[in-house]
Amino acid sequence: MPTFEQYFLMNTDDVIHYVQFKIDSFKHAQTITCTEIGDGNLNYVYRVINNQTNDSVIVKQAGTTARISDEFVLSTSRNKIETEALMLQHKLAPGLVPEIYLLDETMSCCVMEDLSKLTIMRTALTNFETFPHFAEHITDFLVNTLLRTSDVVLNHKDKKELVRTFINPELCEISEDLVFTEPFHNNFNRNEITPGNEQFVQTLLYSNEELHVEVAKLKFHFMNNTQSLVHGDLHTGSIFIDQNDTKVIDPEFAFFGPMGYDIGNIMANLMFAWARGRAYEQKEFTEWVENTLFDIMDLFETKFRTAWDEHATEVVAKNADFKEHYIQSILKDTAGMAGLELARRVVGLAKVKDITTIEPIESRLKAERLCLRVATELILNPFQTGGQYITALQNAQQEENK
Repeated sequence: MPTFEQYFLMNTDDVIHYVQFKIDSFKHAQTITCTEIGDGNLNYVYRVINNQTNDSVIVKQAGTTARISDEFVLSTSRNKIETEALMLQHKLAPGLVPEIYLLDETMSCCVMEDLSKLTIMRTALTNFETFPHFAEHITDFLVNTLLRTSDVVLNHKDKKELVRTFINPELCEISEDLVFTEPFHNNFNRNEITPGNEQFVQTLLYSNEELHVEVAKLKFHFMNNTQSLVHGDLHTGSIFIDQNDTKVIDPEFAFFGPMGYDIGNIMANLMFAWARGRAYEQKEFTEWVENTLFDIMDLFETKFRTAWDEHATEVVAKNADFKEHYIQSILKDTAGMAGLELARRVVGLAKVKDITTIEPIESRLKAERLCLRVATELILNPFQTGGQYITALQNAQQEENK
């Protein structure tokens, strides 16, 4: 039996031995079941159950390459970044992320709370399920984790130490390539365009010089603005949910960057759900998505303003005009980042099931064009309110129906 003193990539049998060796509640278990449950692009995830007590945990380990492609050779230290991000987020937004039981830097893995009683939000949305508390929960998470890791609130030296802790160059490079670069140029072989939309993509994305300028601005903003600790990959596949609870998971892309990146990712992935709902004529579902888009922007701004007044420690940040400037810049960033996410999930390497499983193919092509129309509008003319996002979706739908 291994002693786990040197890194190796575990299989299910190894994971069983691991939890027996490392977790007190499993040390004397007679029967343990381990199942690989991860379907993400990067890591290996296992659910381990003590069949005598029904105690269960999740074990997550980082491999040396991304599962999405062997082209991405990665340091296994990203597991440490993810786990420490979850620990900090748990402190700032208790109840909205899983609890961490163990961080093992040697094995590049962590053991955490099992959330299997909940559903991955993207899966639920593809089945047109709705969640009445999501906007409330996700804006609590966003406000508390973003504002309270910024220079508005933190001692500046402490914040700079955190920036150093969460330096994440390899995963940032993936985002810089897959989000900010490749979707807008036709000389990258990782792009995947659905047959039938080639000319549309060529015109709207590849040949659009005005768009390229704005995307370049957003890319350099992403690379150079250490505004706050962002999740870095906050989509509906990184959220567990039911009618009462919301839990944010998988912050392996966490780093200090612009707040709007996280908010924009949430908005974009809800818009994928909206496009799917329209494709299948799910009126009640699309109305819920519209209301949620509106509520997220409204609640975020309202809660952010309140939290600023409660938590701001920086003297110059207490200036009312500066506060307004800061908030408006976040809202502008949010729109641009949402546009990037919409574009890259349609034409780039990492797609979303909301769109790829739409049938027949003609309906998928229409949904993709809708998303790309909204993407370019968001990047070129950044919106400030939830209502403007809804109007853009509806206008794109009308354009597609002509």
